[in-house]
Amino acid sequence: MPKYCRHGALAERCPICHANVEEEARAAAARQRSPAARRSPTDTRPRANITSRSRLIVRHEARAGDDGYRTPLAPGLRATEDARRLAQEIGFASGRLAVLALEPPGLYAEVATTADLEEASWLAFLIAYLGPLEHPADPFAGIEEVRTPWGELPELDAARPGPRTAHDPRRGTATVEAYVRFAERAGSQAAALDADPSWTAEQRFERVHQRLALPGLHGRARYDLLVTLGRLGRYPLAAPGLLSGDDDPVTVAAKRVFGIGDRMLLERRARELAAACAVPVEALDLALENWARTERITQGTPEAADPDAAQRAAAALDC
Repeated sequence: MPKYCRHGALAERCPICHANVEEEARAAAARQRSPAARRSPTDTRPRANITSRSRLIVRHEARAGDDGYRTPLAPGLRATEDARRLAQEIGFASGRLAVLALEPPGLYAEVATTADLEEASWLAFLIAYLGPLEHPADPFAGIEEVRTPWGELPELDAARPGPRTAHDPRRGTATVEAYVRFAERAGSQAAALDADPSWTAEQRFERVHQRLALPGLHGRARYDLLVTLGRLGRYPLAAPGLLSGDDDPVTVAAKRVFGIGDRMLLERRARELAAACAVPVEALDLALENWARTERITQGTPEAADPDAAQRAAAALDC
């Protein structure tokens, strides 16, 4: 994971901390070369016990080499190929939003057309909580297997969650129960999700997103739930920004792309990039996570790519 210094920048790129980073790296390399450093002189345990009880595993993220690429819209990028991949993912995520609004597939269509708003809201929650499968023929099969009517808890012991799921089998139905209590306190799901009629769509999105911070319901699932309900026309909701968290995949990717760790600057740079690409800022939520992955998460819309949005993003990123 990238290391950010106290100045809010990547430590190896900070003009103040750069020298210290290099010095620490040289010292660490020297310690690794020294057999004495790898074993304390007072440690009398057999070496086999030490290696078997403590083992460090390092995973390196795939990233293109620095070819001199630079852009003020994504200061953390140093390779043209990285910028091109980001443009493609912005195109896909933007296309997915358009598909949800115009021709939603599978269970999304049911959320959009179900007359009973409580049932529609409940189904949208189950989709966001469990997540569609990466199965081109039937990405909603895992949700269909466990879905229940509103008011009835699903049986999740054999649930098949998707790659963006918030479901943790160890929690059972605890998170789902927390959502039911959240709705019951407000009187209904509609009252909880619509909240204050005087709020703008952006205010409603941000404040309900905060209120939905239930045990086990991570930020990406909350964000996707509100984006889905807004795009399908069930509630007046519009994302005001990324609403970045602390260490979720979207925020980690955003820190890499924008070259900064400060949350306010991340939000500002995300809005600037979205505006330059002429796409909704909520498109960056899925685009950034997919950019940092080796395999794309399609979230139930595998054919959603928007070539025009990808071209606009490529032009804005000058790649």
